[in-house]
Amino acid sequence: MAKQKVAMLTAGGLAPCLSSAVGGLIERYSDVAPDIELVAYRSGYQGVLLGDSIKITADMREKAPLLHRYGGSPIGNSRVKLTNAADCVKRGLVKEGENPLRVAAERLANDGVTILHTIGGDDTNTTAADLAAYLAANGYNLTVVGLPKTVDNDVVPIRQSLGAWTAAEIGAQFFDNVSNEQTAAPRTLIIHEVMGRHCGWLTAATARAYLQRTKNYEYVDGLMTNAKMKSIDAVYLPEMAFDLDAEAARLKEIIDRTGHATVFVSEGACLDAIVAEREAAGETIKRDAFGHVKIDTINVGGWFQKQFAGLINAERSLVQKSGYFARSAPANSDDLRLIQSMTDLAVESALNKVSGVTGHDEAQNGKLRTIEFPRIKGGKAFDISTKWFGEVMDTIGQKYRTA
Repeated sequence: MAKQKVAMLTAGGLAPCLSSAVGGLIERYSDVAPDIELVAYRSGYQGVLLGDSIKITADMREKAPLLHRYGGSPIGNSRVKLTNAADCVKRGLVKEGENPLRVAAERLANDGVTILHTIGGDDTNTTAADLAAYLAANGYNLTVVGLPKTVDNDVVPIRQSLGAWTAAEIGAQFFDNVSNEQTAAPRTLIIHEVMGRHCGWLTAATARAYLQRTKNYEYVDGLMTNAKMKSIDAVYLPEMAFDLDAEAARLKEIIDRTGHATVFVSEGACLDAIVAEREAAGETIKRDAFGHVKIDTINVGGWFQKQFAGLINAERSLVQKSGYFARSAPANSDDLRLIQSMTDLAVESALNKVSGVTGHDEAQNGKLRTIEFPRIKGGKAFDISTKWFGEVMDTIGQKYRTA
């Protein structure tokens, strides 16, 4: 039997699972195939192209359980699209005229890698699919198994991506403190911007977690810190349509009555309209290597602030973003269980030379399996008819409809 060598990488944005997934892979290989050499490419596909790797030593294997305690990635991330040769050349990752897929394939072959684990979202794993297809078409003997990471929970056809549960819980914790800003000045509007480019799942789940977190709080009757101050007055998602004037009138009635208003908004809500508005005004919108709008340059929360603050006569308004705080957290207990099941399957699939992405397959009644790469896509919309979201909106008292 040919000697095996396993490599792993993390890529894309952070999520509360990367450190634990790396630790889980190291632990599982150490348990079931302790003689297999393990390496990690530093900073995702950038490390593959540059040949920048970390050898997983015996001491690292022994201390791998510590990685479950931490957020971030212990091996570094980057956003590199192997089919975007121009961007790779611009960043100095390949030379002019080189095919990044071929450079990556040759690097993996020269390094003796037989198994590659990619831990990331749809961009990471569609890039892994491109690489796996290139490897197969060109006779390279290499198995690629991805793990689905994204706080947006928007990977088709995967029911639950790694890190999303934690991000919702930590986002709720973040806003529990921020909500106290309602006492800092009269007629305060607070907009809580939550990550979610195309999918509102995380915003919805963060709202639910926040309502659950605060529902049993006790207060001193007659003072300003009360259940109403800890409430949510509106939620806006990419999948929802709403009438701006009608919503402004509703929020004005709330702030007139209570002295404050609280809004949760996905960073992708109304994004297309905002981009179109800016491009029509002659602005050049920045995009990443994957063609996505660089969403941190758009400031969706600021747009909502601009729309609503004047209409509801807010004396003070602020936008607070939980994204970096939430996505950098260590995995919670729910995600740790999910990570273990997926890393165990990833190792089993890799050793059996089955390529794909591990996950609960929505097209097969939620069965945990290694899903074929061609079926992996991004941008899965959140189903706003989901029962638990309806319960959240009933609690808020906001009427809504599909976009």
